Amino acid sequence: MEHIVFGTSGWRGILGEEFTFPNVRKVIRAIAAHVIDEGEREKGLVVGFDSRFMGQRFAQEAARVLAGSGIKTYLCDRDTPTPVISQVILQKKTAGAINFTASHNPYDYNGIKFSPSWGGPALPETTRDIERRIHADSGDAGAGSDTLTALIDKGLVLVIDPRGSYLDDLESKIDFDAIATIGGIAVNPLYGAGRGYLDEPLLRHNVPVRLINNYPDPYFGGFPPEPAEKYIPDFISLVKGDPDIKLGIATDGDADRFGIIDGDGSYIEPNYIIALLLDYLVRSKGMQGGVARSVATSHLVDAVAAKHGVELYETPVGFKYIGELISQDKIIIGGEESAGLTIRGHVPEKDGILACFLVAEMVAREGRSLRELLERLYSDVGRYVTKRVNITLSPELDKGFAGKMGAIPASFAGIKVEKLITIDGMKCVLADGSWVLFRKSGTEPVVRLYGESSSEDKLMALLDAARDFILR
Repeated sequence: MEHIVFGTSGWRGILGEEFTFPNVRKVIRAIAAHVIDEGEREKGLVVGFDSRFMGQRFAQEAARVLAGSGIKTYLCDRDTPTPVISQVILQKKTAGAINFTASHNPYDYNGIKFSPSWGGPALPETTRDIERRIHADSGDAGAGSDTLTALIDKGLVLVIDPRGSYLDDLESKIDFDAIATIGGIAVNPLYGAGRGYLDEPLLRHNVPVRLINNYPDPYFGGFPPEPAEKYIPDFISLVKGDPDIKLGIATDGDADRFGIIDGDGSYIEPNYIIALLLDYLVRSKGMQGGVARSVATSHLVDAVAAKHGVELYETPVGFKYIGELISQDKIIIGGEESAGLTIRGHVPEKDGILACFLVAEMVAREGRSLRELLERLYSDVGRYVTKRVNITLSPELDKGFAGKMGAIPASFAGIKVEKLITIDGMKCVLADGSWVLFRKSGTEPVVRLYGESSSEDKLMALLDAARDFILR
């Protein structure tokens, strides 16, 4: 089973090819053995799933496999957001959770994500142990003869509905009364697990809501369930075409990522949302502490941190590292350019629902559009323009990539390289504050190229120079 590898957010595979019931059972047995060896069998595990095809069936099968190891399951009664599952871990003090989700991947994928007892994504040492156990499992022992109903009767499976508890917790963290003063808000759960989470609190507070894509669709409308600009044209058109809508909020398939549309229909990059929320939490809510961002995330966050005298933590890509800092109470907010964030006092897992509501609260309390807020922030700390592109490598370039990373040029686009950061990929920080990051995909011959500068023209020159270096 050498193809079962846990990446930054668990194991994912194409349904019917890698992602099959026999392989799923192997993974669940490995997780069960890990939990037992950690001495946490009696704590039980949460099992959840998003709205993907067969998600509930896989979750039920997982509960049957866990029962065979004497592990109690708290089985979610419907597709459930990843951050909600994280909250259940902490509330019930379980040994962790198994979540069937492929997040924002295309419709034909599913995945398994394991979160241990601290509530965040499993760290590499944990996933390496699980992988070792998977590869040592040479057969398919099935899931036992008991039906799910029998396991429920025996008390080995408890079906739970965590929605009310999660939404009640949000009420203590978000000023929904302020949000009600905005006007209309467009809501788009993208056919995913955010249904009933992203809209319900707004409706409860009499916010005018325009709701689209609010039913489960295993094809996600023909796009990957990712609230990125290129995948939500219907949503952008809705916001742009209705003057009564002042903000658009969206979540991905498992509701751990966010997408934000300003009232004029402009898509606001997650990089800028993280910086705006840091400024808001410190300036308007008086929160104190550090901030964390991944190595691929905008230095606009650094500039805001410097403005407020806030300590900055730079992490590898993967929210597990930010979640760990949240669980250690070292930061007030942590975020990634891929649209994940959380805040102090919340779960150590990215939460797109929380992010959307924090943005809505910020817009309401500040009385300005997101574009206006961003321009005000630029006037305080300077302008930052960020972009990511993917570069496909030929077999020859793929083979020589590691060597090339050992021979970084002295400058890009005529600007001297002053610092190299190697915590994840190769990040070159230039003399003018611009930077470029090369991160090799672990699954395909692709280099993810990130760059940032103070203007669009400077950024494009930097990315062109970096691309030329990779391809020559």
